[in-house]
Formats: sequence, C-alpha cells, structure tokens
Amino acid sequence: MKYTAHINIMPLKELLDPQGKAVNSSLHNLGLTQVQDVRIGKHITLQLEATNKTEAEGLVTDACKKLLANAVMESFEFTVTEG
Repeated sequence: MKYTAHINIMPLKELLDPQGKAVNSSLHNLGLTQVQDVRIGKHITLQLEATNKTEAEGLVTDACKKLLANAVMESFEFTVTEG
C-alpha cells in the first residue's frame, strides 16, 4: 500500500535558533513588531510503500532517527496517510 508521510523537523526548544532570531529581527525592522518569536525548521514529504500504517510509521521513524533529524539538535513529528 502507498503512504505519504509529512515530517516536521524543528530545532530543540532548549537551543538557540539563529536563523529564527534573524528572521524575527527582520520582521521587527519591517514594522511587524507583534511577532514574538520565530523558529525555523524543515518540512519533508515522503512517499513510501508498506503493508500497513504501523509499518509505514516505523519506516518514517527509522528514516528520521537515522538520517533526516539530528537527535542532538532537532526534534521531529510526523503524520502518515494513505495515498
């Protein structure tokens, strides 16, 4: 069966996000002072084959832990849907 995974990878909350800080500062310079905080991460979409949703979720978890996310600096969350 075909599945689609939508993965969000973000810097850990405990760590500074220099890219987010730079964007936040730029938004303030543009007059958007209502913005309080910006965190920038990655969004990855995977198409995969699996026998069921549980297997697909396991494959996505493995991909994130082994390659897509750096556990020292990033956290990840994902959803898996058919199709």
